Amino acid sequence: MSDASGRAAPFAAGAGEMAAKVRAFDWASTPLGPVADWPAELKTAVGFMLDSHFPKAVVWGPGLVTIYNDAFRPILGDKPEALGRSWAEIWSEVWTDIGAFTQRAFAGQATYIEDLPLTILRSDAPEQAFFTFCYGPLRLADGTVAGMMDTVMETTATVKARAQMAMLNAELGHRMKNTLALVQAIANQTLREVDPRKPVEAFSSRLTALGRAHDVLLQQDWAAASLRQVVDATLAPLDGLRQVRIEGPDLTIGSRAAVQLSLLLHELATNAAKYGALSAPDGRVRLVWSADAELLRMSWREAGGPPIGAPQRTSFGSRLIDLGLGGTGRVTRRYPESGFEADVEAPLRELSA
Repeated sequence: MSDASGRAAPFAAGAGEMAAKVRAFDWASTPLGPVADWPAELKTAVGFMLDSHFPKAVVWGPGLVTIYNDAFRPILGDKPEALGRSWAEIWSEVWTDIGAFTQRAFAGQATYIEDLPLTILRSDAPEQAFFTFCYGPLRLADGTVAGMMDTVMETTATVKARAQMAMLNAELGHRMKNTLALVQAIANQTLREVDPRKPVEAFSSRLTALGRAHDVLLQQDWAAASLRQVVDATLAPLDGLRQVRIEGPDLTIGSRAAVQLSLLLHELATNAAKYGALSAPDGRVRLVWSADAELLRMSWREAGGPPIGAPQRTSFGSRLIDLGLGGTGRVTRRYPESGFEADVEAPLRELSA
């Protein structure tokens, strides 16, 4: 290679420690031969790799000769000096895991994998580490594959942190269930002489709905939830005859909205089971929602149940329905002879909070 003036461009011109080692290395002692005999494509790939701050290694030729940059050195740990050695020899302890990826790269096919677990030897004892990497083919000017580029990031700390978080979430979920069960037990004992029992049963069923919402949130690390999962988890236990038809795109909603949605749907379904469409074998409920850039619109339609009329008083259940999905939206209830109807609107920005 030469620069714009026609002079030969310096090889491995970077200022890093590995660039200096590559310049000083006796390449004539390797299958690559002297640097002067290297193809321009190899020199270009090595220069690009050495200038990168992302962990990279160039593996070239049938001998899988390895050249790597400064950012790649921590991945090697205390392994013997790897510069100029065979990639297969350097990673002999995991060759059964990564050998096929290397062969695929030399066959012209890139491989990308996230968080691959490997038990490697780079210290006093074997250790399990995780890596996200891409093995990409390196080609000569005529298109022939002559090597590969390994671009890699060790993700061990991230994977372990996620595992720790999952364990903590599971413990939190377990404690939450225990707390809800304790609250139910206290309520049942405290209110055991209340007659009729309907208020106590309603309280217990609402706690159960709250628990199902928490189960969905637990699966999503308590940060957000799938709207469809919340709908399914809430309605499935109350839809033994499969009378509820659900339509709508899946959306990600915040933890507060997930709890509110679960309580809202539980109240609607419970009322339908007591007085409306779900109290009759031929009754049907249709729950449909849609969303645009600003609003979520949800409609609940009942049909095929007994005749209904507007309630004579506003019960707690009705007030719970009227709260909607956060208090900033709007809920409309209607009581036509064909069956109860409810429309819910809520700003998407509030649902994602």
